[in-house]
Amino acid sequence: MSITAIETSTEATAVEATGTATARPSFLPLILDVAVPVGAYYLLKNGFGMSTMAALGWSTVVPAVRTVWSAVKERKVNALAGLILFVNVVALALSLVAGDPRLMLAKDSGAGSAIGLGILVSVKLGKPMMTAGMKPFLIKGDAAKNAAWDRLIASSPRFRKAERTFSLIWGVALLGECVLRVVGAYTLPIDTMVGLGTVVVIATMVLAFLVSGRFGVVPMEKMLEAELAEQAK
Repeated sequence: MSITAIETSTEATAVEATGTATARPSFLPLILDVAVPVGAYYLLKNGFGMSTMAALGWSTVVPAVRTVWSAVKERKVNALAGLILFVNVVALALSLVAGDPRLMLAKDSGAGSAIGLGILVSVKLGKPMMTAGMKPFLIKGDAAKNAAWDRLIASSPRFRKAERTFSLIWGVALLGECVLRVVGAYTLPIDTMVGLGTVVVIATMVLAFLVSGRFGVVPMEKMLEAELAEQAK
């Protein structure tokens, strides 16, 4: 192999490594802000037998530290960590509610409604929260796609609208699911609602995936491909 070929190969490897390194951290905020606290809650509650309140309290540590760190070190609010922290605080408050079985069923929707409202507020503020989970799926660690994303976010109203639509659909879906569960808790037999609550959650997730994919992910994917094709000319 010639020296030129070696240099070219080395440069290509370096570019590829840089693109990969750039792509990997994109999942890190989602893992730290959502997966870790949620996973910690279920692990502590179901794996170690902690009470609901204790598990919620300990699982709140990571989002609390992340929120404070971002505010102090980065001079900005970490939206995802702040939302999970808020949800955990709401869940802690609701865990104190006891007695009425219908109220116990209704309070299970409290955390979901907090998430839904948080997502809708983020859309209103122009910083759609669900983008953190959707962008890595579309970019797939491709540096060219990441650059195309940045260009479209900066210059394309249609792209930004699709980005907002994705989060908007999830916010409405989660809030709607909570409303349905609260209404069901006070209008249907308790035994019926205990089983139906899970069905409502699953149906909401499936519907949100399908609709947000159709009106958010698919248009954005097409615009990314068109932008890449345009740059390749």
